[in-house]
Amino acid sequence: MVPGSRSQVAGRGSTIASGESQGSESTLLVSFCEGRLFAERTGVAPVEVVGLHGWARTRDDLAGPLAGLNALAFDLPGFGASPEPPDAFDSRAYASLIAEAIAGLDRPQVLLGHSFGGRVAVRLAASRPELVCGLVLTGVPLIRRKPGVSPAWPFRAARWGHRHGLISAARMDKLRYRYGSQDYRRASEVMRGTLVRVVNESYEEDLPRIKCPVELVWGSDDTAAPLEVARQACGLLHDARLQVIDDGGHMTPLSAPEALRASVLRLLQVSAA
Repeated sequence: MVPGSRSQVAGRGSTIASGESQGSESTLLVSFCEGRLFAERTGVAPVEVVGLHGWARTRDDLAGPLAGLNALAFDLPGFGASPEPPDAFDSRAYASLIAEAIAGLDRPQVLLGHSFGGRVAVRLAASRPELVCGLVLTGVPLIRRKPGVSPAWPFRAARWGHRHGLISAARMDKLRYRYGSQDYRRASEVMRGTLVRVVNESYEEDLPRIKCPVELVWGSDDTAAPLEVARQACGLLHDARLQVIDDGGHMTPLSAPEALRASVLRLLQVSAA
């Protein structure tokens, strides 16, 4: 690929921009699903790895783990170059859109999913196993935990009132904004709805349905998705390997890219055997 040229990728993606990354690797920004989804393309051989970033992050987080690989690093809808979804999505809707984008690729993919992107990767691997040959998960809230701290009592009371028709939806939205997380307050209306749907999900039913090998790379000090979550998930998966990053936190794509890349490479070797 000559830098600055235009091309078609896998039939379903249209290249809209290109340039040079580190070294001699060419990078392309590719449009999928009629402009609803954008991804950065690295390498020149057929795509074999798909990267999915965390909430309120972008594909840039995955530059280290995917360096030198033939990969697509997606901006999930609502982040980076990809426009917001038309209405509030859950992880199944995200997974369906990614499935539509990669269905035209010429081989099953290794998925690398961080945090929110891992939620989407799990849904995709469970629902469309023919598209996935391996899964690398890191910092993913796979199993919903009971909150350590209860919401403030005015919010709990309003939530009760809303359930019983005493508090309007508009009033409830204002209270969610007031008492919600920083991620919630920073998001648009559509993305707030998406966040509310996604954070209430759990994947105990999806994990046993995943037949491909799964590598979990986890920071020992991750507070967003504690290590115990990964250990519990391993017990539900058919073929799982857990690697713990000592003193690692939640942002493993930035703090431990080599470990993630090594897991991706192992799964590529397994799929090629």
